[in-house]
Amino acid sequence: MKIQLIPGRYRHHRHLFFRRLGRKVSLITAGAVLQGFAMAVFLFPHSIPSGGGAGIAVLLNHGFGLPMSLGFWVANFAFLIFTAHHLGIFSAIGTIYVITATSVSVNFFEVYVRPPLLNVWLDLLIGSLILGTGVAMLMRQRVSNGGIGYTALVIYKYKKIKPGTSLFWMNGVIFILAAYVVNWRIILFAIGCQMISTRVINYLLGRKPQRRWTAGFAWRSKK
Repeated sequence: MKIQLIPGRYRHHRHLFFRRLGRKVSLITAGAVLQGFAMAVFLFPHSIPSGGGAGIAVLLNHGFGLPMSLGFWVANFAFLIFTAHHLGIFSAIGTIYVITATSVSVNFFEVYVRPPLLNVWLDLLIGSLILGTGVAMLMRQRVSNGGIGYTALVIYKYKKIKPGTSLFWMNGVIFILAAYVVNWRIILFAIGCQMISTRVINYLLGRKPQRRWTAGFAWRSKK
């Protein structure tokens, strides 16, 4: 029994590959934009960090006046550059794309969109829901939403510490530092953001996506 491609099938597979690749990039971009929208419009106006990278961005903004978008990019890229060689170039490129798309989105929405509510509790709720949706879209496509998440994967690879555990402690230290330097309430808002967004992520990732097409080789038996 041999594997053979049916004539013309290769071209069909190539078309499906590029269509699937385009869909994947579109979903990654949409997830990054949603993440940036949640940060810029609902969370950052109250200095609420959605994660470790955002917490460092809050600290850089408070201490040096660095724009949140640039601080977010610098913080995540700094973690990524020291760990990229451990997980491979393609994973690193995907994470760099997510970080850059998120940072550009934060900058865009900060400039062109005025926060609609400015009530910290409503903004925390809405921002966390949108953030969780964006991160779930990224995780569904198997990419990290930032350099600190990427670092957690490296720690798991070499130390076998679960990514959620190491991410919790890294983010926790950054949240405590941000609360100490900026405002003690930040840690409460950060924990609330994590609780809401992670529940959204768990809910969305728990739903099994439907396969719209399958591609494979045609088996032809020769006797």
